[in-house]
Amino acid sequence: MKAAGRSVRTRLRDRVAASDPGLLRLTAGLRTVGAIALTLAVLAPTGTDITHLVAGAMASMVATFAIREKQRRAQAVTLALGLPVALVSVSLGAVLSERLIIGDVFFVALIFSAVYGRRFGDRGTALGLIGFQVYFVSLFVGASTGQLPGLWAVTAVAFACSALVRFVLVPVTPTGLLGRLREAFRARLAQLVSAQLALLDASAEDPQGIDKALEEVRAGTARLHETALMIQSRLEEGTRDEATARLVQRRIADAEIAAERLGLVLLSARSAERADTLTLHLPGAPAPEVGRLPGPEESTALVRRDLMALRALVLRAGGGAAETVLKQVRNRLLAYREEENLPAASRAVQDVFRAIGEAARAVMGLRIALEGPQEEADETPETARSREELDAEDAAIDAEQTEQAEEPKGLQRPTTRAAVQVAVGSTLAIVGGELISAHRWYWAVLTCWIVFLNTASTGEILVKGYRRLLGTVFGVVAGILLAGLVGRHTVTAFALVLVLIFAMFYTAPLSYTLTSFFVTAMLGLLYTLLHTYSWEVLVLRVEETALGAACGVVAAAFVLPVKTDRRTNELLGTVLERLAGVTEAAVGQLSGGPADDLLDKARDLDQALGDLRGAVQPLTHPVTPLRARRNTAQYVVALLETCAYHARSLAATAELLPTHPSIAADPRLRGAAARTVRNIEAIAARVEDEHAGTRIETGPSIASLLGGADGDATARYGRITTRVLRHLERLDEAVVGLARPLGVPVSTPDR
Repeated sequence: MKAAGRSVRTRLRDRVAASDPGLLRLTAGLRTVGAIALTLAVLAPTGTDITHLVAGAMASMVATFAIREKQRRAQAVTLALGLPVALVSVSLGAVLSERLIIGDVFFVALIFSAVYGRRFGDRGTALGLIGFQVYFVSLFVGASTGQLPGLWAVTAVAFACSALVRFVLVPVTPTGLLGRLREAFRARLAQLVSAQLALLDASAEDPQGIDKALEEVRAGTARLHETALMIQSRLEEGTRDEATARLVQRRIADAEIAAERLGLVLLSARSAERADTLTLHLPGAPAPEVGRLPGPEESTALVRRDLMALRALVLRAGGGAAETVLKQVRNRLLAYREEENLPAASRAVQDVFRAIGEAARAVMGLRIALEGPQEEADETPETARSREELDAEDAAIDAEQTEQAEEPKGLQRPTTRAAVQVAVGSTLAIVGGELISAHRWYWAVLTCWIVFLNTASTGEILVKGYRRLLGTVFGVVAGILLAGLVGRHTVTAFALVLVLIFAMFYTAPLSYTLTSFFVTAMLGLLYTLLHTYSWEVLVLRVEETALGAACGVVAAAFVLPVKTDRRTNELLGTVLERLAGVTEAAVGQLSGGPADDLLDKARDLDQALGDLRGAVQPLTHPVTPLRARRNTAQYVVALLETCAYHARSLAATAELLPTHPSIAADPRLRGAAARTVRNIEAIAARVEDEHAGTRIETGPSIASLLGGADGDATARYGRITTRVLRHLERLDEAVVGLARPLGVPVSTPDR
């Protein structure tokens, strides 16, 4: 029973870790709710009235969510600086509330300063957020100068409670957070292998089942990549030194590439022809025509057995006898890296066994990087060889500095432009909001402010405004129902407020509409506590929200506008530039050139692609009326993800050159891949200037440029692995595929 209980707890823990990597959402919700609850627990016994309780609760919420630094010392400094900012802000809010014109002018200046402060990093962003939100709190509770001593006291208590929860009750250290992210990576890797198992078992007579299984593989691959990026962003703070950070980064990348390749070769083995890598990156793309796995039924059973073994190796649960079994399983899977150990099967199925062996090697390398080397007496020669390769690779990893790009200045700086835009939008919101309501106008300003947070183009602001309005409408309905149920029960109302606040922060990274829903429902309860609740107040909230969103969109569209097309083109150019850089550096190293910092180049490419993926959301949103444009945007992003996968794989292979005996430099690769790099640069030039007269070239395959046939690469080029050629050719094909949707002419040289 104990073993069964542990198994259930382990599975539950893995599911939570996979659904919330690093427990970031859970931590945010617990910290915020804990800070509010502690503030109320301290203030309530002192006889504090409802108005001050609400002000204290909101101040503790602001003090908790505004701090975003990763290091605890930096968080403490920002929180200490935030208290005087909050005290000044609440004081000015109370003093200026009776002076209409001066108060409005100051509010606009405060908003400008808060947004402009983002240029100073996380601390500037946090202090600006505290200043704005606490000023808003003073307006919300109707603060007056006579209430200031009490408001100062509850604000100080709120910040103290927030600090206590952050540093004592719900502490998060960089090392601990990185450890939880690694657990999430492990859990998501196991989920991806499970999805690949489902793809293996999907019946060829059930197309819908195959499409569903493929969608699970696609989603699992994307979730694994997301977690890898989260880990990479926290490596330096969570590891003891830079060398360890780079080692973990390398092993995470190896495991991600191996898992993605396993899904691709498995799909290819079930297809009549080799599956296009794009299939794993284009949402909604139908599965290629598939049948049963070729070869005898025993082959399929062996693949199923080994995928289950790989999943067990990833999860690494148990000890004693179970640990011994896992070592035996690992030894068997690693043996597939030797040709003579492959089971008798078709070439496509043998590729699956090879991919399983490479995935097992990546899992072992990741474990060694995280837990250190383990001395084992029962290793097979194949396992010992894999361990020696990993040790040699680890010793070859060096840290190098990367150059910082020059930032734009003046009004071209994003923070300055956003500050001007939000100041203009807020001015419009104040004027319009006061025409609608002389007492609740600040809701319009708050919405205008919020739609500018973490947005960079008119399209992004439009989508965010739409989502906030939609969530507000549904939240009003929920607020009416909850207010009717709670009535005058103060304790019940505060308890529900805490539940809604937790839900708000837990769902914030997932859905802005849900976040707005929970915020509005919570406000209905707060109005009930303040005895200002009415149907008219909640309807007014919808009107002010719609006005604020409209003012934000107008300001973004007419004041220093950054159109979605311009924004996406800039980011697309960055992705293409970094793709060319990674490809050229990897091919150069594979050709015998000097070693380069391929790990950081690949990470920069992934980050740029992530920025582009977020920027095209207005174009790919379900409500967009431009269906053809949406499909084109999805197709381009999917092609770029395919290119990034092959570029990462080339970079990972190139870094093996100094240590891997089966890979050696081949000078012919540089010339063969030069066309691909030129094509990427030509597309980038066309994106930057649509009138540029650039063209891309097509021609013979990479293998034929090396002097042989595509299918005879292994036999002719013992020094160059088949995998390198495949990645180069698939990258070349994907780059050519980008030409049509981006309007770049294609020329085929005469043979």
